Amino acid sequence: MFKVIEGGRGQAARADMRLEAGRGPSRDDVRREAARRLDASGYHLSRVREFATGAPMPASLRYLSLQINFVAETLSKLDPIPLDFCSDAYWPAFA
Repeated sequence: MFKVIEGGRGQAARADMRLEAGRGPSRDDVRREAARRLDASGYHLSRVREFATGAPMPASLRYLSLQINFVAETLSKLDPIPLDFCSDAYWPAFA
């Protein structure tokens, strides 16, 4: 039996349909982008490691999390939310 696994393409298709219908990005879209960036940074793995071992996570990751959450909150409050909200120009860079 086959199972459909929905990933980035499915989300992109929904976003395209929303744009065609005349609606811009939603607050949920911004939150998903923030979560994607946090996942890509390794924040969650470091957080789990901190709970498991007691060793503190790097301060740079903690600071990056604060920055990403701030950007997500700020972008979510804009009306309308910019169509290019996924652009790196809005989000902090992580190394």
